[in-house]
Amino acid sequence: MKLTIERAALLKTLAHVQSAVERRNTIPILANVLIDAGDGRLSLTATDMDLTIVDAVPAEIGEPGATTAPVHTLYDIVRKLPEGAQVEVSSAGDGGQIKVEAGRSVFTLATLPREDFPATGEVDLPHSFMMQPGELRNLIDRTRFAISTEETRYYLNGIYLHAAKTGNIDVLRAVATDGHRLARFEMPLPEGAADMPGVIVPRKTVVELRKLLDETEETVSVSLSDTRIRFACGAALLTSKLIDGTFPDYERVIPTGNDKIVQVRCQSFRAAVDRVSTISSEKSRAVKLMIANGAITLSASSPENDTATEEVEIDYSGPEMEIGFNSRYLLDIAQQIEGEDAKISLADSASPTIMSDVSDSSALYVLMPMRV
Repeated sequence: MKLTIERAALLKTLAHVQSAVERRNTIPILANVLIDAGDGRLSLTATDMDLTIVDAVPAEIGEPGATTAPVHTLYDIVRKLPEGAQVEVSSAGDGGQIKVEAGRSVFTLATLPREDFPATGEVDLPHSFMMQPGELRNLIDRTRFAISTEETRYYLNGIYLHAAKTGNIDVLRAVATDGHRLARFEMPLPEGAADMPGVIVPRKTVVELRKLLDETEETVSVSLSDTRIRFACGAALLTSKLIDGTFPDYERVIPTGNDKIVQVRCQSFRAAVDRVSTISSEKSRAVKLMIANGAITLSASSPENDTATEEVEIDYSGPEMEIGFNSRYLLDIAQQIEGEDAKISLADSASPTIMSDVSDSSALYVLMPMRV
């Protein structure tokens, strides 16, 4: 195998695939990237057995061939080469080593046979539809902060993606929750998605997909079955296993009788929560909201008796009430609201609270209160 490629093109493609590979690997071949050169292009494949990323880039192929090499080492080498360098990659017939040359730099890396690399053959994905990259970015950004990191509740370790109805409108809905907060985002249902099964897309897949979406403006093709999902973003192809579990009935968590409605300037509220929470203890991160006509008073205290209060103007005409929240969770939700005004719907100090954007009904957030 012999090929020549510009450093920036190789680095970009390696960056796409290398993050699929875990830094610590007990199976040597899974630390390697499959390098396949032929037909005027270089194809790179990396996998952790659950998630596979394939990317291809045009290259000058002197001699077609394929091998595998340690992906993180290769990525670090190419990253440190000078900008604009022409990189020559070659391997001898026995395929025991790969040589990487650029200018006066020469690196040789041990390889493993391509036959040892896990087969990433075609899988049957009967449901497919197209999405704009901006739509997918929005869907991920509005929900992923609420994905649970608790491994015992593995069915919450991803975004639940499914077709649903809002009134008479068919929507594609994304939901994530960690038991303390819930994020729900919906958009018009893409053509072809009506019969899709409800699937839970794992956290790692969401993270890697989000990186790929930053670098494409082309329409993304989404294909899925009950067990796998694939996203085609430009030349990159990301295929992932889905979480095998049942997502809880999130509709039961979303309260319907919250009749105390507060409207607040989101930027002022966000900044006030951030400032006041500086005082709250690292463990509880508690912030108290005292809601009265015309104003909301935020307060926090620390075990050392440090205190902070700040008042923010609101539009509210209901009875006075007090409620406490984890300030980190409250801030995470406030940061998702892009419009000028946020709407906070409350019932009482012990019940879930709903937050939403006054000017955009596509996203809804539920936050559990805490005792303060």
